[in-house]
Amino acid sequence: MMALTVHLKSVANLRGKGDRIAKVTFRGSSFYSRVAANCEAVADFNEIFRWPFASRLDGSEMLEIQVYNYSKVFSNRLVGTFCMVLQKVAEEGQLELTDTLIDDNNASINTSVTIELRYQSMDGTAGTRSNGDYLDVPDDRDGMFTFETDSLLSGQSHGSGASAKRSLQGSIPTFRKSRRADFRRARALVTSSGISISLDSIHLARSGKGVFSSMKLGKIRSSKDDHKKDEPAVLDMEDLDKKAMRLAGMLEPDTISLASVTAVTTNISNKRSKPDIKMEPSSGRPVDYQISVTVIEGRQLIGLNMDPVVCVEIGEERKYTSMKESTNCPYYNEYFVFDFHVPPDVMFDKIIKLSVIHSKNLLRSGTLVGTFKMDVGTVYHQPEHQFYHKWAILSDPVDITAACKGYLKCDIAVVGKGDNIKTPHKANETDEDDIEGNLLLPEGFPAERQWARFYVKVYRAEGLPKMNTNIMANVKKAFIGENRDLVDPYVQVHFSGQKGKTSVQKSSYEPIWNEQIVFTELFPPLCKRMKVQIRDSDKVNDVAIGTHFIDLRKISNEGDKGFLPTLGPAWANMYGSTRQYALMDEHQDLNDGLGEGVSFRARLLLSIGVEVLDTTSPEILSSTEVQTDSISNISESATGKMEEFFLFGAFLEAAMIDRKIGDKPITFEITIGNYGNQIDGTSKPSSSRKKKKDGESDEEDCELIQNSSEDEADEEARLESVSCTPPVKPVITDRNYFHLPYFEKKPCVYIKSWWQDQRRRLYNSNMMDKIADKLEEGVNDVQEIIKTEKAFPERRLRGVLEELSIGCSRFVNLANKDTNQAGRTKLDRERLKSCMREMDNIGQQAKQMRTQVKKNTVKDKIKPAQHFLQRLRFLADEPQHSIPDVFVWMMSSNKRVAYARIPSKDILYSVVDEETGKDCGKVKAVFLKLPGKKGFGPAGWTVQAKLDLYLWLGLNKQRKEFLSGLPNGFEELKVAKTDRYLHSVPPVSLVYNMKQVFQLRAHMYQARSLFAADSSGLSDPFARVFFSTHSQVTEVLSETLCPTWDQLLVFNDVELFGEAGELRDDPPIIVVEIYDQDTGKAEFIGRTFAKPTIKMCEEHYGPPRFPPQLEYFQIYRGNCTAGELLAAFELLQIGQGGTDDLPPLEGPTDSERGPIIPVPLGIRPVLSRYRIEVLFWGLRDLKRINLAQVDRPRVDIECAGRGVQSVLIQNYKKNPNFSTLVKWFEVDLPENELLHPPLNIRVVDCRAFGRYTLVGSHAVTSLRRFLYSAPNKTSSNWGSAGEIIVSMDSVESNVRKMDTCVKLDATSDAVVKLDMIEDESDKEKRKKKKKKKGAADDEDETDESVLDWWSKYFASIETLKENLRTQETAQAEAEEREDLEIAAEGADIKCDDIVRKGSRMRERMKEKRSTKDKKKGHAVDGSEKRTVKSKVDELMVYNKELESEYGDFEDWLHTFNLYRGKAGDDDEHALDDDRIVGRFKGSLCMYKLPLSEEITRDVGFDPNMGMFQSIPHNDPINVLVRVYVVRATDLHPADINGKADPYVVIKLGRSEVKDKENYISKQLNPVFGKSFDIEATFPMESMLTVSVYDWDLVGTDDLIGETKIDLENRFYSKYRATCGISSTYSLHGYNVWRDPLKPSQILAKLCKEGKTDPPQYGPGGKVKVANRVFVAPTEIEDENGLKKQTEEHLALTVLNHWEEIPRVGCRLVPEHVETRPLLNPDKPGIEQGRIEMWVDMFPMDTPAPGPAIEISPRKPKRYELRVIIWNTDEVILEDDDYFTGEKSSDIFVRGWLKGQQEDRQDTDVHYHSLTGEGNFNWRFVFPFDYLMAEEKIVMSKKESMFSWDETEYKIPARLTLQVWDADHFSADDFLGAIELDLNRFPRGAKTSKQCSIDMIRNEQELPSISIFKQKRVKGWWPFVARDENDEMELTGKVEAELHLVTLEEAEKSPVGLGRNEPDPLEKPNRPDTTFLWFLSPLKAIRYLICNRYKWLIIKIVLALLMFVMLGLFLYSMPGYLVKKLLGA
Repeated sequence: MMALTVHLKSVANLRGKGDRIAKVTFRGSSFYSRVAANCEAVADFNEIFRWPFASRLDGSEMLEIQVYNYSKVFSNRLVGTFCMVLQKVAEEGQLELTDTLIDDNNASINTSVTIELRYQSMDGTAGTRSNGDYLDVPDDRDGMFTFETDSLLSGQSHGSGASAKRSLQGSIPTFRKSRRADFRRARALVTSSGISISLDSIHLARSGKGVFSSMKLGKIRSSKDDHKKDEPAVLDMEDLDKKAMRLAGMLEPDTISLASVTAVTTNISNKRSKPDIKMEPSSGRPVDYQISVTVIEGRQLIGLNMDPVVCVEIGEERKYTSMKESTNCPYYNEYFVFDFHVPPDVMFDKIIKLSVIHSKNLLRSGTLVGTFKMDVGTVYHQPEHQFYHKWAILSDPVDITAACKGYLKCDIAVVGKGDNIKTPHKANETDEDDIEGNLLLPEGFPAERQWARFYVKVYRAEGLPKMNTNIMANVKKAFIGENRDLVDPYVQVHFSGQKGKTSVQKSSYEPIWNEQIVFTELFPPLCKRMKVQIRDSDKVNDVAIGTHFIDLRKISNEGDKGFLPTLGPAWANMYGSTRQYALMDEHQDLNDGLGEGVSFRARLLLSIGVEVLDTTSPEILSSTEVQTDSISNISESATGKMEEFFLFGAFLEAAMIDRKIGDKPITFEITIGNYGNQIDGTSKPSSSRKKKKDGESDEEDCELIQNSSEDEADEEARLESVSCTPPVKPVITDRNYFHLPYFEKKPCVYIKSWWQDQRRRLYNSNMMDKIADKLEEGVNDVQEIIKTEKAFPERRLRGVLEELSIGCSRFVNLANKDTNQAGRTKLDRERLKSCMREMDNIGQQAKQMRTQVKKNTVKDKIKPAQHFLQRLRFLADEPQHSIPDVFVWMMSSNKRVAYARIPSKDILYSVVDEETGKDCGKVKAVFLKLPGKKGFGPAGWTVQAKLDLYLWLGLNKQRKEFLSGLPNGFEELKVAKTDRYLHSVPPVSLVYNMKQVFQLRAHMYQARSLFAADSSGLSDPFARVFFSTHSQVTEVLSETLCPTWDQLLVFNDVELFGEAGELRDDPPIIVVEIYDQDTGKAEFIGRTFAKPTIKMCEEHYGPPRFPPQLEYFQIYRGNCTAGELLAAFELLQIGQGGTDDLPPLEGPTDSERGPIIPVPLGIRPVLSRYRIEVLFWGLRDLKRINLAQVDRPRVDIECAGRGVQSVLIQNYKKNPNFSTLVKWFEVDLPENELLHPPLNIRVVDCRAFGRYTLVGSHAVTSLRRFLYSAPNKTSSNWGSAGEIIVSMDSVESNVRKMDTCVKLDATSDAVVKLDMIEDESDKEKRKKKKKKKGAADDEDETDESVLDWWSKYFASIETLKENLRTQETAQAEAEEREDLEIAAEGADIKCDDIVRKGSRMRERMKEKRSTKDKKKGHAVDGSEKRTVKSKVDELMVYNKELESEYGDFEDWLHTFNLYRGKAGDDDEHALDDDRIVGRFKGSLCMYKLPLSEEITRDVGFDPNMGMFQSIPHNDPINVLVRVYVVRATDLHPADINGKADPYVVIKLGRSEVKDKENYISKQLNPVFGKSFDIEATFPMESMLTVSVYDWDLVGTDDLIGETKIDLENRFYSKYRATCGISSTYSLHGYNVWRDPLKPSQILAKLCKEGKTDPPQYGPGGKVKVANRVFVAPTEIEDENGLKKQTEEHLALTVLNHWEEIPRVGCRLVPEHVETRPLLNPDKPGIEQGRIEMWVDMFPMDTPAPGPAIEISPRKPKRYELRVIIWNTDEVILEDDDYFTGEKSSDIFVRGWLKGQQEDRQDTDVHYHSLTGEGNFNWRFVFPFDYLMAEEKIVMSKKESMFSWDETEYKIPARLTLQVWDADHFSADDFLGAIELDLNRFPRGAKTSKQCSIDMIRNEQELPSISIFKQKRVKGWWPFVARDENDEMELTGKVEAELHLVTLEEAEKSPVGLGRNEPDPLEKPNRPDTTFLWFLSPLKAIRYLICNRYKWLIIKIVLALLMFVMLGLFLYSMPGYLVKKLLGA
């Protein structure tokens, strides 16, 4: 068994006293040593560790030893690390050594470790130990060793130990004695012992740094750890690759990864952190936005017989649709546009509210049915910034217990400047009836949202500023005698369009509210942010004191382990304008949350909770009104324990102070919260209570005394903060800037402050930020490598992913600390869990992704890496604040001038390095800027001051660390107090007694693509270089955007303070500003930063670091790039010998340039001879210059000082083309293509008397695309031996028909598939299928005469949509597959599992699709659909401009825009288009000389044309231009009514065609269907403008939008864009061939032009072109149906596959329709609609083309729908009888076609139906116009009595039938309704019994029919209505017959309405009861008596008789008795 044994003997030179522990790691497994207790300088471990293993020890493997200070309580603290490569051990088997450790920053430390290693191999080959076999360590400090330049480190620095250690990290034992000599020793070791270091060992290097990346500060990739490496010259990647390959040895190249040398933002730097180059203008600048909302239709609105109107409300603006009468499913299709000019944050917080209102009119506001709310930001963050055809769920804000109130289908899109929205193609949409699947909700939201309560609890606030003047207060004090706080605060919360506020606390700087504001809103809310504002109540108007936004996404997590929004209780810091009170605060916007706050305003203690409601519970409040209640107080400690923090700052340099500030003394102030703010800081509360936090109360002092030792307590008590530097008068640097003469004495400030200790939040945030910074820098690196085409970007990306996964796992280990700290909120706990889950997840994914990074996948993998970056940045943003940000203010004469805001987390100290802020204890270059709006625009770009600032913030307890990061070599100066405590008082200034003198050499070579600062469109640039307090300028070069200064600026005697070694590692930055020289003041163009390469006096000036190489630095102007600078900088230390020891400078070489020293030879690039050929074609659209027209222009081409001029155009108006086409010039250009200078094109106008005026210029920044590359003759295309058969489907001889199916796809070419005769069986199948579908016979499908151009168009659009769908599916499948692969790699699933999963996934997608396709019934299988469709030939529909598909048709003729005038800044939104003054057409070709002769020997080579052989002549040519305009979509409304009356105008040269009389009234989606012929002469008239104007009755017509097409480039393009090639050739019918040339003629011409053999037609339908053989049919039918032989099909097949022909082939433009955006110059960059069109061009010298194709819009066909209502049954009974209480109904049926409510028809009334049965025999007749293709009814009607003309509407064909109960004296009662879509409705039931409500409920599943196919249908259908619970119930059944006839048929057999003539219906046989009693009272009475009440009456009569008899009996009884008794 093999084993490695490590004997860890001892660790020496340790600092301090303590317990130590060591960790030894090999092959990923670690051992810990025992704890060496209480040892001082030496720790004796004397332990042996053994690793047995099975595989051989590889020489590149690593051993790592880490030594820690051990602690029982806290985590162990790392002392240092030792790494070594085991090469020597593997070879010799034995090694003993002592070596130093390196610390976290890779710097060597004194501590050393002694170890002995043994390696026991199987065969004992590793050498046995011989005596004295130690590595010999040369001990001479300066022993010079030879440097082998080809060793690994040739590109690396040599000098400082740190850098050597870093690059060789752990690769070999580097034996340290001194910092200087170690590198050489290491180098010697490498070269002598021949150790080969594998790249793998490099990427294992600790903290992920390795080789091969060079510092590129200028590219904003400055390193944060650049101090510890010397600048390498930019490495030449090829050499590195060779080395890398050599070093990689046998490693698999796909596993190598490179870590970064300059992990740019990793912050491991000792002393300096990276400056931010972008001077961010604040975000509060307003921008243009356009929001378009299309309200399409409503469905299932709750309510009976309503007249709905939709109100669209955005912010304060409202717009209404028209009213639709008595319908629950109104169809509107109305388009609204809202324009805004506001800052993005304000825009995205606005709420879009859609409400449906019932019966609104002028007098009444109507009743609200339901609303839907969503913020604009949600829409903007959707893909394509839009929701398209989605259903909004309406809910009732008044009653949250109610269910959904209906659905509204709409499109919403938000367009900002420069966004272009891809509208899905708007062709005959079949309605998406799947409401549930298309809800208007972002991805991942639940369809059923619940109501929830949002509780915002507001406790108290602190630190409020004065909001009133002192005068008032003094007056009050005089009268009332009380001293009051000058602010009356209250808190206002905005959420989801509602606002709530707390009570006002009168006169309090520290108000306590203890109130909660409750919002009721659907959850999850469609509103991202909550705005919390403290306002000051005032009698006149309330103003904001401060604003805080809470992003709900950051305080919740929607995952399955997520949590509801929760926050706090936590303090929210608010920032805004400065705290002085002014009546008119110029920065008030900042207090409203717009822009970056410039000062601390207040902090507010609040918390947020959410409770999801159970709406079923009875005691719930149903309203959504905002409520405010009071809540109980919260304890002091709830937000964390109060701790004392200490902030220290040292100002090492203040330079670049703007001269405008004047020369009064300047002082700097640092504040944190209100601490340190002396002018307008703490407003002391007047009440006697003092805040504990101000550290003034007695207990606080007592506490301090208890906590600290006696002497310290005393000092603490009297340590006062010093927050301002002493005033210093500025000194002049140069014309623009001052500096402060700090020199060796650097002022310091320090502030004590008290805050709740919530550092953990900031620590976690810092860790994530650092990981993200590292990742961002790495990704930038990879992109840079790809861009500059260096080798192995994949290795760098692997390194990046590796660093990411290591960083994530480190985070997971570190973040879970201090979890039981005081003041931890629920959000803290939940966030920690979710961050850890997410980070773990990212780490795992990165690990798996690393294994998949291969050379060909690098670009794809960058995207997920950027996605990781976004996730990290999102996680790192902590929603709960703790310590407020730090502000640095520059003050002059007690006024605040400029500021910088530094997040407190960036300077927060932690014992753990990863948690420390990235700028803590570092010197950072800070640029001060102007506050608020003053900083917008040019004022914001100029630097107000540049500070070198050192900041440290931490707990007062940790204060001893605060000076550790400062550059060494200083003494502290303290405030003189009693000496006793002086040692712990911070210094007020630092005095540097160490000073180094340097010479800076700035090699300013050239700049390119500068910003145009003059009105000529050029600039007169010069550069100003600032270093420390020195500055110098280059010379001014006039009129160029690409100056080559070629100038060396020498700064002598630059004094820098600090230790030489540290300066070497960490030089200050150089700032280069570029200006444009104007008379008077120079104008700022841009700025960039650089770091110099440094040589100390004892170092050698030679390779690899010197001389430095030129690099590109990105120049920034504000936030935008303004060019690039090519330069190099070196800083050379001046030793004792003075400047004579430095490398010599050459003197000025060029006598003309005066004393200017050029860039020395070693630095300037190596040049080669190139020839540049220029094709001069012509000039176009030149605008006037100074009101004079351009008449005799000339073009000058210049590159690197050489150039050529075109011939003069003698008369620009007559012919703007050049007579001589090709000229060339030779020029010396750098070998390295990346350094090629730009080529300048200038156009001048030659005026009389030899005057020249500049017309415009263009700079070609990259010449790469014009480099000539010889065609590769070995490629397969050139092989001419074998024939390649391009097979179409095999062709049988009996070809009868040719079906073509063009597969349309955004990317693929049109592929022609020829299906020949199908088998009979197929046909049978197809017939059966059709029968099933309930379609009519085949005839109407195949009838050619029915087909027209529109059939073709609609068929093509269907194909386009289908392809988009398939593409989406394919994409989703690919993504899923990739996820599966990643998962598989993680879990080693076998491949077939993946396949299985993939197929399952496909099935899922299919299911999804099929549900979408189930349009109202029949599911259509894709293939089946195709078979029907393939009867129609198709064309290509591009949903973009044709140019974008064919590279702007610049295949040989390029268009260069000529610019003139000052460039607009992005902020002012001036587009560059305004600066275009014309276009130069031509081309360039450049190649190295000499050129191989093969090229010039080609047949017919014309030497005058150079490389531009076989291009056409440019003489004027007459062309017939035929423009077809199909239609426009989504036009911007131009009239008040939200519509437009569009018409088309076409301009070409001087010709203009206006189609004004054919304007289309009130239409935003007009179908024009027109063609226009214009004759034109190229080149004079070549720019075609197609505009859409809005017709107005009075006043001028307005332009809606226009599009411009350059016809010339199309005409001359090899893609043949003159006339699109159709997919089939036919002589007649809708698909007739349009081109005057037949396919065979076109083919012959193309072959001739391409110098290919002419086509050879062979028997059996074959044709051979070049070496390709094509097969196609050879017969064609003419109009009379006669067949004849033809070769055209063959030729056309070749043309459709022309791209397959070798050498000359390219994709020819097919027959097409292109969609072009319409733009309006007044609204630059925002689309105003789109137009679909195409252009054909025919040269006049060829045969004339046939007539234009007929594309006029299809006329709707006139139909008549006859509906006979026979009977009803089971209609619910509404009325109660007066007499008898019996239920009955007076039934009648009403019907209408959708959109024609006013033409509704009613049957007669069937009175008194007792069973719900009604008999009618009544006929409705509805005439209508119908568009078959679009399935819409077309109707024209006037919108109102004031309308000028009728408006055309297109409405779905839907028949509505309703059943009503007639009432005489009150309104009729609605009982039920059914709506039938005439294209697809369920077949009626045969009998009343079979008819049920399921026919409506399961409409989707049931077979459906179309009245347009069936023509006649009879059956029973159900009537339905909704009950109180919103459930559907059956309210009746109707037997109806629908009969559809065309107009002709209707005229032949007319019918009458109702039961009238002609063709009357018989009267219904109604029962007698239906008669009205007052018409035949006797009958009614008889019926009543006889039928119903017979027995009742009999009983009553009998009872009456009995009663009468009894009465009579009683009446006569007494008399009778008397008689009897008396016997009378």
